Formats: sequence, structure tokens, C-alpha cells
Amino acid sequence: MKAQQRIAIVGGCGHVGLPLGIAFAGVPGMHVDLVDTNSKSVEAVNSGHIHFVENGGEAHLKKVVGKSLVAHTDGKVLKNATAVVFVTGTPVDEHLNPRISDIIAVMDQYLPLLNDDQLVILRSTVYPGVTNLVREHLQRKKPGLKIAFCPERVAQGYAIEEIAKFPQIVSAFDPEAEEQASSLFSLIVPEILKMTPQEAELVKLFSNSWRYLEFAVANQHYMIAEANGADFQRIYQALTYHYPRAATFKRPGLTAGPCLFKDTMQLSAFYDNQFFLGHAAMLINEGLPNFLVNQLEKKTGPLAGKKVGLLGMAFKADNDDTRESLSYKVKKILESRLAIVQDTDVYQDTHASLDTILKTSEAFILGVPHKEYKTLNLQGKPFVDCWGTWHGSIDLSRSVFETLSGRRLTRAA
Repeated sequence: MKAQQRIAIVGGCGHVGLPLGIAFAGVPGMHVDLVDTNSKSVEAVNSGHIHFVENGGEAHLKKVVGKSLVAHTDGKVLKNATAVVFVTGTPVDEHLNPRISDIIAVMDQYLPLLNDDQLVILRSTVYPGVTNLVREHLQRKKPGLKIAFCPERVAQGYAIEEIAKFPQIVSAFDPEAEEQASSLFSLIVPEILKMTPQEAELVKLFSNSWRYLEFAVANQHYMIAEANGADFQRIYQALTYHYPRAATFKRPGLTAGPCLFKDTMQLSAFYDNQFFLGHAAMLINEGLPNFLVNQLEKKTGPLAGKKVGLLGMAFKADNDDTRESLSYKVKKILESRLAIVQDTDVYQDTHASLDTILKTSEAFILGVPHKEYKTLNLQGKPFVDCWGTWHGSIDLSRSVFETLSGRRLTRAA
């Protein structure tokens, strides 16, 4: 596929589509049309602004917007594209089962605007087998369409940076579609990994469920330690101190967001609900908010009528995205205990000010460890911080252990 081409991205003004569009728009001779139903997002992009946190994103956007990248609410521009990228994923319903019909509905919405010889690329995580279902569904109506699944594998907030760093998985059902997709992505990524569609679908689900399991292990250990009066942060420091086997041991924290939980449940559904590790991880991670509120209540007594400051409502640190954030679950639990919840987030302007909450709250829970919260003065008020942000420095080599030359670490007297 030659570099002189035009691509369109459906859902292109969101967290997945916009960074990809910016990356492609930086390729000489490439034109990118972003199609999105959110008119405010379209207007923001066309004026050179990104409406969510993306590291260095606006600087990259301003280089290409109005030149090689334009956002639209009208999908008619799809007709001019050589390749059309859909960033619609497969959500799960209230019973934790994948809603495959949602992605088919989006495809049907734009199908009349597609040409018979276009390459259609699925970008977001899908339930195993969905790529084939989409191919069969579309080809019944437009037999010439070529279908590929090329999943995104980047961290939110650092997508533009990581697209250029990581290998891109490319999968398709025929050599022509595979070659076209590979040629397209080779313009912006360092390596291409060619796989079958089912392999590619499982790579993404395995990756996200593995991270979800890792966080569940850390959260379970945190709850075991703290429930028995032990200081988990000191244990964590000793566990990882100069010990390479524990170098990747995750820290505990509220594990949320639009991907990890959802994809773990999709993998479970794919395996006839026998992914027992995944279900156990869900019970642990989703149960942590209750544990945090219980820990605070142990320190303060009954929470009824007490003003509790909840700091951080995003689902991850240094980000403004609140999708599936467990801070909101913490808030509901606090409210069920009749606490007066004062929530805030430095990356949003829809909450109370941080200064007011610090002055008026009687206790605190750290919802997410934004960098702005690390040096806060809580004035000696009780708090719960599973992240370890407010724990203070711990020097185990001096205060707990002494190093004896030529001998193993031994507990100090």
C-alpha cells in the first residue's frame, strides 16, 4: 500500500481513535478523516484541542489539524477512504456477558457509506470470534470488503508516544487484507506481528486480564496485611528491596477503567465462565472499596455525619478519565454509611476545590494517587491510602535491617 492515501477513523475523536489519527496524519502524503458523533469533540479537535489528557498530544495535533487531519460529524467522508478504522469495542452487559450486537449495530450504521473494495480495520478489543462475525456480516452485504483486526496496545495518556514504540499485531482472513493492513501500520510502528484473528483477539484479552490478575494479587496481599494490623507498605518495601524476583510485584490500588475488568469478564465468558482466576480477581478488586471504607471506620468510629474527603475520581493517576472509576464505588459506600462525602479531582472542574476539602474534611480516602496529592498536608487527620502515597519514606536498610559485611541481612536488635 502506497503512502499517498486517505484513511478514516470512526469514533476518531476518542481516547483510541484520536492518537491513532494523529500518528497517521504525521506521515507525509497521508490524510486522515476522523468521524465522531460527538459534535463538541469534533469542534475541539478541529480547533487544535484534545478534550482528555494525552501526554504531548496537543503539540502533535496542532502540527496536523486542518492540514492532514480533519474531524467530521458526517460519515460521508468514509467513501473517499482507502481504509476505514473502527474503534468500537465489545462492551459487557449487566450480567458480565459481551454485547456483540453493539459492534454489529455500529457497522450497520456506516455500512451504506463503505465501498466494496475498502479495507475495514477493527481497532478496539473484541470478544474472540467477533472479527469473523463482522467479516461474515459485512461480506453478505458488500462482498468486496476486506476485514482486519489490528488491536491497540498502548497506555491511556501515552498513546501517541507508545504507538511509535511498540510492535503492531496485524490479523486478517486473507493475504491481501493482511498485506494492506501491514503496509499501512508499518508507516507508524517499528514492527509488525502477523497472527490469525483469534490469536490476535486472545493476545489483547490475555494481556489485560494478566494485568487485572497482577493487581488483584497485590490488593489481596494488602487486605490480608492490613486486616491483621500489619503495615503493608513496610512489607512491600522489604519484599522488593534488592530482590529481583519481586521487582515486578505490583502495588495495591483501586483497579478500574474501561478495559481490564471488562476484558477479564470477556475472557471468562469465552471460556464458558470457567476462568476462575479471573472471577477471583474481580471479587478482590471490586471488593477493595468496601475494605477501604471499613479501614477508615476503624480509625474514625461510625462515619454517620462525618465529612470525608475523597481525593481523586479518575480511574488512574495523572489522568482525567473517570470511566468505570472505583472512586465512585467508594463514594457510594461512604454515603451508605451516612458520611458526608466531599470528592475532588485536580484534573476536573466539576468537583469541590481541594483547599476547601482539606480544611473541612475530618478524614480522607485517597481515590487515586495524582502527583499533586503526594505532598498534601492532612493536618494529622485520619486517612486511608492503599497506594502508599502518604506513607512517608521507609529506609529498611537502616531502621529495620542492618547490613553485616559478608553476611545475610539480619533483623536489628
